[in-house]
Amino acid sequence: MILPKVRDPRMVTIRRGGSLTDADHRLLALWAAVCAEHVLGYFERERPDDPRPRDAIAAARAWARGDMPMMQARATGGHAMGAARALVGAARFTAYSAGQAACVGHVAEHDLGAAAYAIKAVRSAHPDNSQAGRIERDWQRDQLPDPVRRLVLDDQFRRNSICWSAFSD
Repeated sequence: MILPKVRDPRMVTIRRGGSLTDADHRLLALWAAVCAEHVLGYFERERPDDPRPRDAIAAARAWARGDMPMMQARATGGHAMGAARALVGAARFTAYSAGQAACVGHVAEHDLGAAAYAIKAVRSAHPDNSQAGRIERDWQRDQLPDPVRRLVLDDQFRRNSICWSAFSD
C-alpha cells in the first residue's frame, strides 16, 4: 500500500481542505506519467498488443490538460493495473506504474505510486545492477517540475517506508 494512513494536507486539493492547487495537482499527474512512460518498454516488450498501460499514461496527461474527467482517467488506470495481474517482474511493475499515474487526478499521492513502481520495474529488469533503482530515482527527480519539487521530495522522504524504500539509496 503506497497511500499513507494520515494524509499530508499539502497533497490534498484546496477544495477538499488541503493546500494543493489545481495547477500543482496537474504537474504531479504529468510527472507521474513521465515516470511511467520511462519504463513502458518493459511492459510492451512482453505484451506488445496490450494498450492498457499506454492508454493509462495518456489518460493521466489528458486529465492534466482538462480533456478527460477524473473518473474516466481513474478507470483507465484500473484497466492498466488489471493488465499487471497476469504478469511478473518488470512488466507487472510497469503496468502498475501506469495505472498509478492515471489515478493521480483522483488522489494526488498516487504520483509516488507511479514513481515507486517504475523504480521497482527497473530494479526487476536489472537484478545484477545494485545501482539501477538509484539511477532511475535520480532520473525521475531530474524530471520534477520546480513548483512541486520540494513537495515531492518531502513526500518521498515521508512515505519511503511504505513505498518499498524506493526513494532511498
